[in-house]
Amino acid sequence: MPSHVTEPVARSVTRTVAVVLAGGSGQRIGLATPKQLLKIAGKTILEHTLELFEQAPRVDEVIVMMNPGFVNDAEAIVRKAGLGKVTRVLPGGTSRNATTQLALDALSHYSAENTNVLFHDAVRPLLSQRVIDDCVTALETFQAVDVAIPSSDTIIEVDDDVITDVPTRSRLRRGQTPQGFRLSTIRNAYAKAWNDPGFEATDDCTVVLRYSPDTPIHVVAGEEQNMKVTQPVDIFIADKLFQLSSSATPEFTDGDYTERLTGRTVVVFGGSYGIGSGVADLAEKYGARVFRYSRSATRTDVANPADIAAALEQAHSATGRVDFVVNTAGVLRIGRLDQTEDTVIEEALRVNYLAPVHIARASFPYLAQTGGQLLLYTSSSYTRGRGEYSLYSSTKAATVNLTQALADEWSEDGIRINCINPERTQTPMRTKAFGEEPAGTLLSAEKVATTSLDVLLSDLTGHVVDVRREDLPGTGAAGGSK
Repeated sequence: MPSHVTEPVARSVTRTVAVVLAGGSGQRIGLATPKQLLKIAGKTILEHTLELFEQAPRVDEVIVMMNPGFVNDAEAIVRKAGLGKVTRVLPGGTSRNATTQLALDALSHYSAENTNVLFHDAVRPLLSQRVIDDCVTALETFQAVDVAIPSSDTIIEVDDDVITDVPTRSRLRRGQTPQGFRLSTIRNAYAKAWNDPGFEATDDCTVVLRYSPDTPIHVVAGEEQNMKVTQPVDIFIADKLFQLSSSATPEFTDGDYTERLTGRTVVVFGGSYGIGSGVADLAEKYGARVFRYSRSATRTDVANPADIAAALEQAHSATGRVDFVVNTAGVLRIGRLDQTEDTVIEEALRVNYLAPVHIARASFPYLAQTGGQLLLYTSSSYTRGRGEYSLYSSTKAATVNLTQALADEWSEDGIRINCINPERTQTPMRTKAFGEEPAGTLLSAEKVATTSLDVLLSDLTGHVVDVRREDLPGTGAAGGSK
């Protein structure tokens, strides 16, 4: 057996503690608020990260090492999110190493041989459950574990802006977190390190490498999306990655649908045909009380705030609650802007943008009462304005921004808001604009409706969820078990 491989060691039941390092201040990049308290997809980065370990089956406990000036903020996040695995929020130290030592001190009452500790950066909110599980598994064999990914860039060494060496890229990795250790291993390494007057390290594996050099450090394969939010641009990138990750909506069984929808009230604007009708049909099938509103069936004009208010009041009066509000109403007018009449422009703006605004405002008190969700719809054209789609694509981009802004604005009120982004879908609105199109080239309204229901029943908020034809149910953007 190679000398660098360690034989598995039989141990009694092991406790795994995740230590989330949240001591950053944000001042280095000019932020007044610590990066870990900035919001992405409707939640703070810290909450996203803590939820990862809350959901990890093999993590028993979570300790947060917080910037000393924001301990109360972190405690409030933990309380509101109901994060039961978080046992303590402690002030961090003046350096990464000092913070680690404070965490080790907080674990002093645990068995050094039967405790694993995972140190993870709070500003890596896209860590996967696979990586967490691989780290815990590796600690059954190894005493120290790092997470790393290959470097796609050539790394150079410089001295005074002159290249001095170009290391072989195949042997290089980019380090991530978590970094995992048996508690005895990391304790012993730090005990030796503090005796070194020149001790300084940017991470904990470096401490083990330098001060316990005979301890092999196993490398677990990381993932590109496990990025560290360091610079302002990273916030934008992380937000987009959350949107992509949310495309895999939770999978629900028929029993889940029935349990979560029975007795709930669903209001669907644009519910007479197409996607809206599909959502309403599915919700009714699984026991929801559904109220459908449209211009053709109920003479409800979504561009009229009074009609919206009357519809919501009717649903609430009949059932005593409103849990979900869905707006699929929209108009699609194709043509050059300079050749478009004023009345057409006004209709597009009123139906495609002002209507979601009015629906959101009118829905707020009802959804705040039930902790419900507002679901809006955009179009793939929102990402880039297209010729002859100027009104449609720009209003759909505005809907996405409205979704993300309200998810942040209403998070304290317990309201979730998401946006479905289907690719070209076979609906009467599209047929009216483009005529009949080749079979198999369009997404079915039923598939969009199924994804919509999955999103409504999820904990997601602030997400733009893509639905694509090539995804099979339960494997991609469509989610669900159908």
